[in-house]
Amino acid sequence: MRRSSSIAGSSGRQSMMALRVQDSNKMGLQTPQMKDKGTFGKLSMSKPTPGTSERKVSFFGKRTSGAGGSRNSQYGVFGTEKIKDPRPLHDKAFIQQCIKQLCEFLAENGYAHNVSMKSLQSPSVKDFLKIFTFIYGFLCPSYELPDSKFEEEIPRVFKELGYPFPLSKSSMYTVGAPHTWPQIVTALVWLIDCVKLYSAMRENAPSFDDGQNWGGETDDGIVHNKLFMDYCVKCYDHFMKGSDTFEELDAEVQSKLKNLFNIDEFQIESLAADNRRLHEEIARLEKEKENEPDRRVSLRNLKSSLQADVQKYQAYLANLESHIAILDQKTEGVNEELETAEMEVEAMKQENARLQHIFDNQKYSVADIERINHERNELQQTINKLTKEVEAEEHQLWNEELKYARNKEAIEMQLAEYHKLARKLKLIPVSAENSKGHDFEIQFNPEAGPNCLVKYRTQIKAPLMEIINQTEEEIRKATQRKMTLEDTLEQLNVMVVDKKSSVKMLKEEAEKLDDLYHQKLKEAEEEEQKCANELELLEKHKQLLESGVNEGLSEATNELHDLQRQYQVVMQTTTENSRKAGDNLNRLLEVIATHVVSIEKYLEEQNMKIDRDYEEFMSKDLLSVLTSILDSYKKKAESL
Repeated sequence: MRRSSSIAGSSGRQSMMALRVQDSNKMGLQTPQMKDKGTFGKLSMSKPTPGTSERKVSFFGKRTSGAGGSRNSQYGVFGTEKIKDPRPLHDKAFIQQCIKQLCEFLAENGYAHNVSMKSLQSPSVKDFLKIFTFIYGFLCPSYELPDSKFEEEIPRVFKELGYPFPLSKSSMYTVGAPHTWPQIVTALVWLIDCVKLYSAMRENAPSFDDGQNWGGETDDGIVHNKLFMDYCVKCYDHFMKGSDTFEELDAEVQSKLKNLFNIDEFQIESLAADNRRLHEEIARLEKEKENEPDRRVSLRNLKSSLQADVQKYQAYLANLESHIAILDQKTEGVNEELETAEMEVEAMKQENARLQHIFDNQKYSVADIERINHERNELQQTINKLTKEVEAEEHQLWNEELKYARNKEAIEMQLAEYHKLARKLKLIPVSAENSKGHDFEIQFNPEAGPNCLVKYRTQIKAPLMEIINQTEEEIRKATQRKMTLEDTLEQLNVMVVDKKSSVKMLKEEAEKLDDLYHQKLKEAEEEEQKCANELELLEKHKQLLESGVNEGLSEATNELHDLQRQYQVVMQTTTENSRKAGDNLNRLLEVIATHVVSIEKYLEEQNMKIDRDYEEFMSKDLLSVLTSILDSYKKKAESL
């Protein structure tokens, strides 16, 4: 019956079976937001709640669930049951959503420090303490985080607020670690939800006072509601009479709540329709997200590739403009030559006209005509030959220009690749991290002639070889360090195996001691039973002596007292020996358990430290990248 807040929105529960086992971590009607708003800062007061890692489960006695049967309200033993976290802490999308909620809350509520999605991927312990203090300040404005033992204070605060999952002390030291941060960020999101619920209750608090006496806060801090308490009493009464369903009571309290808060059925139906529509929209968006998991990254990559294409086309257009200018100059020269040729043709025409006039006015012989025709044929052959040579020269000139353009484009592509690698390695510009004051940038100027790149050989090769040698030395040192760490890891693994074997031996010895304790206890019980049997026999003997013979009554009485004293002495001795043996065994078991726990804690800390160092080293392992970069640099250096 702890989920009473959902009665108004549901059509009635089918059974109350699941509510017979109560979770002691859920404080009944009490939540962190239902406490008095004026004294909410006193969350860490007198009555701490049970631990968040375990909850108490109460088991009831036997009952009969017949129609007219009744239930026994006698309590049985108590046990513990671990709470399993149902949230997908290993889902990256869920963790990113939690980080986004945390970032939006901090930005909307005026967090004094700068935060972003990137900075919240792996924050430091200092940043986490600032964020926790800021969020918890909404619930307790006068709260100040202590300077020391924050690793105990923060889990205690979450425990008192009713957070249902454990937060270990060791996780407070490694907040930004990949295996710790999901648990921390989900706890912060839970705290944000508490703040939002508390704020909403403060804003809507007057509406709960209309037409209903909601009661006040009792000594234990639980806010009582008369309507709900009546409902609980009736349900429990039916439950103790053997009933398992409470549809009539649910319908009754639902109608009362609807009348109390003036709930409209048509509004509920419209809200349900909106809810279904929003769920369908969410499912559609999630399906689109699954089909296209990272659309922004793909669009950014497309944008960068398009920008690179635009730059290439701009460079190509600049080259075409320069080529057009050269062609314009050549065209002007050809036009001038054409004008000169036209003038020569005009002069030749005039000369031909003059010669034709002379030819018309004079008479030639056959030999002269043949000679002239022969000379004309030779001149025509010469003209054809010169025309073919001109065409061949123009074709060769065009091929040379195409070859020049292709070579120029290839050189520019190689220079662009070189500049890209140099920027990636932080070699350019001169103020870059790895340039060390050297200018590794190459300016290509084809107008300077074929030797325009010769000067860069001496300018770049020597510093580049120096950087390559330094990189090789760093790679060698990193390799040595990796081998050292691997040896250390192997030694620690051997130590862990040895410790585990010793722990196993100690556990076996503890089991043997436990068996010995039970054996001694059984022997003491048998001895006690034997003494009781002897006492019973003596009592019977006493009665026989009293009924049959009175002469040795005093002697038998004295003998009986002696035997009773001996029996008491034996019982005291046996009890004292049993108690001493039990105390010794308990102390020994406590010492062994403490030793086993300390060893397990030490091994766990060592494993966490080794895993963290190994992950940090593997994340910084740039051996393959540096090797590929070194090979590319060697190839570039050889080509230069």
